[in-house]
Amino acid sequence: MELHLKIIGTLLIALALVHVIFPRYFDWKNDLKPLSLINRQMMLVHTLFLALTVLLMGILCLTGATEITGTKLGNNIALGFFIFWLLRLIIQFFGYSAELWRGKRFETFVHVLFSLFWTYMCIVFFMVYWQGRA
Repeated sequence: MELHLKIIGTLLIALALVHVIFPRYFDWKNDLKPLSLINRQMMLVHTLFLALTVLLMGILCLTGATEITGTKLGNNIALGFFIFWLLRLIIQFFGYSAELWRGKRFETFVHVLFSLFWTYMCIVFFMVYWQGRA
């Protein structure tokens, strides 16, 4: 399981870093222009803090895999991460319209890739939690 946590950690760090390109890639300068100043700034600040949370999760998995798999606190962290990523997996299917990706090659690829990634993390974090209960 430690190897899987280190793989997840590396991927989460990469995912956090990808957030840097979101404002330009999604053209937030123009798309968010009609919003009030508070709503524009909340989008940017919440994206920053989401990226920071994902980065810190990644660093924790990468550097603390032994502790996550071998301690009571680690077991609780694994359960928390499982719940977090399970909810993210559910949102992948029920929070976003299929209209955003269906029939679009790149977007469909990204949808499937991230659905698999969220599923992989759910399985690993649940297995770490379950094994730690014994």
